[in-house]
Amino acid sequence: MRNLPDALVLCGGAGTRLRSVTGETPKSLATVAGRPFLELLLRQLQRHGFSRVLMAVGYQREMIRTHFGAETMGLHLVYSEETSPLGTGGALRNAVHLLQTELVLVMNGDSYTDLDLDRFLAEHLARKADVSVAVVPADGRPDCGSVFADATGKLTGFAEKAEGSGAPFLNAGIYLLPKSLLLEIPAGLQVSLERELLPGWLNEGRSIRVFIVDGACVDIGTPERLQTAQQVLAHAEQNVAKS
Repeated sequence: MRNLPDALVLCGGAGTRLRSVTGETPKSLATVAGRPFLELLLRQLQRHGFSRVLMAVGYQREMIRTHFGAETMGLHLVYSEETSPLGTGGALRNAVHLLQTELVLVMNGDSYTDLDLDRFLAEHLARKADVSVAVVPADGRPDCGSVFADATGKLTGFAEKAEGSGAPFLNAGIYLLPKSLLLEIPAGLQVSLERELLPGWLNEGRSIRVFIVDGACVDIGTPERLQTAQQVLAHAEQNVAKS
């Protein structure tokens, strides 16, 4: 039995830009490829042997808890609830007391990247990085976090979403980081992992490495991207079913 870290899925967002399509349903439960989007992420974790998943829930949290319960697909689910918006970084700090492993795999609950989680973990450990960030080649989208890295895979800088032109990579929203680092975040603080914590850790000299995925990051943040995800992920699910 492999000693895999806990996984933590950030699925607390309200998805206001999707309301015209999803109504009051939380964004992570939007139907994609015939399943709730969040189920696709959980299936990915299950395929790679993960067994314990923390669900950082906020908006319409009871809908998510009711749908998945405490066990699904062989995964043990634990819920971390936020009663007011904490941002991605604040949600991580809010869940830290539930972690049973020092290392944690963090995934955004509204995006999917078909990466090899085994290799991601192996490279993180081999490089002895403080934080590892999965990235994909930039595709010209102006509203996604952009990343710069050197030839050795060391992350060297972030670009704000509106200033991301010219950056070679996009942040795929999948991370490996230590529980000890999360404990340094002040409890109850509304803070962004992407816009505040990661750049701050980089400025402090933390070792942050990129893991380059030769593929795309599919997100469901807007009605247009949700429609694209329907097509891309339906094809991906067909390939998984055949394998």
